[in-house]
Amino acid sequence: MENAKQILSEYYGYSSFRPGQENIINRVLNDANTLAVMPTGGGKSLCYQIPGLVKSGIAIIISPLISLMKDQVDGLTALGIDATYINSSLSHDEQRSRVQAMQNGDYQFVYVAPERFDAPNFMNAVQKTPLALIAFDEAHCISQWGHDFRPSYRSIVSTIHSLRNLPVIMALTATATQEVVRDIQHLIHVEEDHIVNTGFARENLAFQIVKGRDKREFLKEYLDKRPHESGIIYTATRKNADQLQHFLSKKGYQVGKYHAGMSELNRKQAQTDFVQDETPLIVATNAFGMGIDKSNVRFVMHYSLPMNIESYYQEAGRAGRDGEPSDCILLFSGQDIHLQKYLIEQSHLEDNKKVNEYEKLQSMVNYCHTHRCLQQYILDYFNNPFPHEACGKCTNCTYTGEQENMTQEAQKILSCVKRMGEKFGAGLTAKVLRGSKDQKVRSFKFDRLSTYGVLSQYNEKEIVNLIHFLTAENLLTPGNGRYPTLSLTQQAVDVLKGNDEVWMIASKPTATVEVDYDEALFEELRQLRKSIADHDGLPPYVVFSDATLKDLARYIPQTKEQMLNIKGIGEIKFDHYGELFLEALTPWQQHAQPVPPSEPAAPVKKQPVDRNDKGPSHLISFRMWQTDQLPIEAVATERGITEITVENHIFRAVKDGATIDWSEWFTDAQEAEVLQAQNQLEETKLKPIKEALPNTYTYRVLRAVLTKHGII
Repeated sequence: MENAKQILSEYYGYSSFRPGQENIINRVLNDANTLAVMPTGGGKSLCYQIPGLVKSGIAIIISPLISLMKDQVDGLTALGIDATYINSSLSHDEQRSRVQAMQNGDYQFVYVAPERFDAPNFMNAVQKTPLALIAFDEAHCISQWGHDFRPSYRSIVSTIHSLRNLPVIMALTATATQEVVRDIQHLIHVEEDHIVNTGFARENLAFQIVKGRDKREFLKEYLDKRPHESGIIYTATRKNADQLQHFLSKKGYQVGKYHAGMSELNRKQAQTDFVQDETPLIVATNAFGMGIDKSNVRFVMHYSLPMNIESYYQEAGRAGRDGEPSDCILLFSGQDIHLQKYLIEQSHLEDNKKVNEYEKLQSMVNYCHTHRCLQQYILDYFNNPFPHEACGKCTNCTYTGEQENMTQEAQKILSCVKRMGEKFGAGLTAKVLRGSKDQKVRSFKFDRLSTYGVLSQYNEKEIVNLIHFLTAENLLTPGNGRYPTLSLTQQAVDVLKGNDEVWMIASKPTATVEVDYDEALFEELRQLRKSIADHDGLPPYVVFSDATLKDLARYIPQTKEQMLNIKGIGEIKFDHYGELFLEALTPWQQHAQPVPPSEPAAPVKKQPVDRNDKGPSHLISFRMWQTDQLPIEAVATERGITEITVENHIFRAVKDGATIDWSEWFTDAQEAEVLQAQNQLEETKLKPIKEALPNTYTYRVLRAVLTKHGII
C-alpha cells in the first residue's frame, strides 16, 4: 500500500484516504474481486485509478456513460497519465486507431462502453493485452433489480468471464439496495468479506422538500440569491424541460437544457457549456448528469417527483461532489404522482416488475410526507450499515416552530379507512371525511358512515396530504398496485386505542451556511481557474475543485510547502498551476492564516459565544465589535472564526441597516482615491483597484469604502 499512498499524495494531493478507499484498493491489489458501495462524491474513481497505476497492464473501466468517460480521461491526462475512451461518439477509424494503440500498450486506462465487447476486433485486442483490472462503474446497471437496469450491460458479464487473461474484477456503485448488492455479488463472483460498503450518508448535503409553493416563483427566488452558483434542475418530461428553460432564459438567466429529444450535437454542446462553467444552470430530464463528474454543482433541484428513491439520491448526489455544502431540493406536487404512475403503466416492464416500481414510487411519495430527518429516511431505505444521527440540515431537522398534535385527526382517518373496508384509495377516503356529496360516495353508501364529514374543516387536498403523512409514518399502507387501496398497519392500532400520539409540523424553513473564507478572493481564484481551464481545454474543476479554492481563500498560502498542505494539491498539480495561484494570492497575504501542517478539512469552528446574544451569527460578531468594543482580532479569536469573516459580518450588518463610524476604517482622502480608482475600471474587482493605489492601501480599506457606497 505504500505505493498507493505515494500516488494519492503526489497525483491527487491528499495525505490520507477517505473512508473505505484503502480497504477497497488493498483488496484489488491482492487480486480479490471486490464490490464497492460508496456514496456519490465518496471517491469511487480513485479506488480503480490507484490500483490501475500500481498494477502492471491496462485498466479497463466499463461504463454506460459516454460523458463520464470523457471527464475521467480529461482528469487523468491532466495529471500526465495515458488514458483514452472508446465509445459511439468516435468515428469508426478513431475507434480502430485507439484499439490498436491499446493493444500496443500505449494506455494505462481505457474507458469503454458495454457494446464494445460485442465487437470482434476489440475482444481480440483485449485478449492479447496484459490487463491490470476490469472495473464496472455504475454497477447497479447490471442488476435486474437496479433502478437503471440495462440488459446490454448485464449481458457482457459472461463475455468478461470467458477471457483467457481475466484479471481482478471490481464493481462500483453509489445507489444499491440489498437486493441489488446480492445480484452484483453473484454476477461477478465476489466473496462476502470483499464487499465494502462505506454507507450512503452525504454529510455536506442539505435535503429540502418544498410544498404548497408556486414552483416557478420559488425557483426564481432561489436563483436570485445564488447568481454565480452552478446547478441542475431536473424535470420529468422533455416538454417540461423545454418550457422551463424558455421561461428562465426570458427572465435573464444563463441556462442550458438537455434531453433525449435534442440532437446529439446540441446535447453535447449543452453538456460542454455546463461542465466548462459557460452556463451555470441546466434544465434536464434524467437523461442528463449520470456521467457528469462536475464537482462544483452547488444545488440539484427536482422540479417534479422522481420515480424512486434510487434515482432521486443518485441525481441529487450530483450536488457537492467536492464536499462543500450544497442543496438538494424537491418541489412536490400531488399531480406528479399521477404522471409517474402513468409512466410506469406505459412502460414495457413485466407485471411483476411494475409492481416493484409502484412499491418504489410509494417510498418516494412517503419521503415527501415524512416528518423524520430526510437523510435518515433515505439511509434507512438503503439499509445503511452504520448508525446515523439526524442530519441537522434538512427541512425537517431545521424546523424551529411548534408541533401540532394531530392524534384526533389521525384516529378519524384510520377509523374511516377501516369502516370503508380497507378497499379504497386516498382520494375517495378524503371525500368521505370531507363530507362530499360525490356520486361515488353515495353509491357505496359511505355518506351513512359515522366518519362521514368528520373532517369537514379541512379541504380534500389537505386531507389527502394528511393521509400521505400517515402512510409515510407507517400507520397506513397503500398496497402495491397502480391503484393503491389503504389499509391499517399494526402501528395504527396503538393510535386508535389512544396508546400512541401523532404529531405533525407545519412549515419547514431551511438552514443557512456560514461562510468562513474571503468571498471576493474565492471569486478571483475562480476566474483564474476558468482562464487556465479554457486555455488547456479542460473542465475548470479538473484544475482545482471549489473545495481547494475555498481553502486557498481561507489560508492564503505563501510558499510551495504551504500550498502542498492544501487538500487537492499534490506535486503534479502544483507543477502545473501552483505558481500562477501563488502569484494571485500575493496581494492578499496580509490576511493569511497559518496553513495546517497536514491536509485541512476546514477550520474548526468554536460554538458561538453566548454573551446573551440571540439571532444571526453576523449580528453576534457585530455586537461584540461595536457594543463590547472588542477589536476585530479579538472577536475572531473568541468566536473561532477568521478576521475576514468578522469583517464580512460587520459589513453585512451595515447592509442590514446598522450604522458605524467609517472614520475608524479610512480617511476622507483614502475614500476619494478608492472611489476614483474604482470608477476608472470596467469591473469592480478588488485586486485591480488595489494595484491602481499606493501599497499602503489594505484590502480592509477597499472593502470598507466600497461597502459604504453600496458598490459591493
